[in-house]
Amino acid sequence: MARGIKVGDEVAVTAIVRGRVTPDRISVTIPSYDFPHSVVDSTSKVVAGQHMDLIGPVARIDGDKVTVSLRPLVTLDIEHVHLVESYVAPKRKKPLTDEA
Repeated sequence: MARGIKVGDEVAVTAIVRGRVTPDRISVTIPSYDFPHSVVDSTSKVVAGQHMDLIGPVARIDGDKVTVSLRPLVTLDIEHVHLVESYVAPKRKKPLTDEA
């Protein structure tokens, strides 16, 4: 389970390669996502059935569903993602108030 994930975190989704669509794109199956998805991959020699991680930021969390921006937005179960890097908000160097 991937509890502790929040909006802005970098997460990875493990996808399974279905096959090559064009010389520079491959088709992948994403768990709990019922739509076709393809990614650009022109350099590697992937084969059908191989696992690969797709990494993207979390855009939204709705209960046990999480939306990840893999271009396009992909909504899937939170149990199919794992945390890569937690988001840390930038720190202010000086306060927002004006000096008197």
